[in-house]
Amino acid sequence: MVADGLSVLFCGINPGLMTAASGHHFARPGNRFWPVLHLSGFTPRQLRPDEQDELLAYGLGITNVVARPSARADELTREEYLEGGRLLSGRVERLAPRWLAIAGVTAYRAAFDEPKAVIGPQERTIGTTRIWALPSPSGLNAHWSTAAMAEEFARLREAAGVERRTET
Repeated sequence: MVADGLSVLFCGINPGLMTAASGHHFARPGNRFWPVLHLSGFTPRQLRPDEQDELLAYGLGITNVVARPSARADELTREEYLEGGRLLSGRVERLAPRWLAIAGVTAYRAAFDEPKAVIGPQERTIGTTRIWALPSPSGLNAHWSTAAMAEEFARLREAAGVERRTET
């Protein structure tokens, strides 16, 4: 789900088992990515995972840090994260999105060897692409409410210069 020159390229940690089986990003019912994307104003309505292709029309895309599916992100190794970060950097250099938004600050820390990174915009860039570490939308992330997560996604939307989209 990528194209050249996107406003924001969202990046999940890795495909969950349901995502791998369906071929649709953030497909698990408890995942809050699609509701948060809408609540933050990136999309005019809540898209379903099987409507992920519509994101490109909004200048948005989705990829992952690590390609290997797993039931939980904690099953990934440090080496997988670092290799994923290297491959992701190459993809971002080619595609040149305005922002790379990694949905999971722990994944950002591991993939880019930035152990002290916090949620929000990062100092590191990949070419001209800025990086924003977001909270993981996984239902397992109990530290962030859906509303608080939507506020953080909205901060990114504003920084990326994407107008708030509402249903017409």
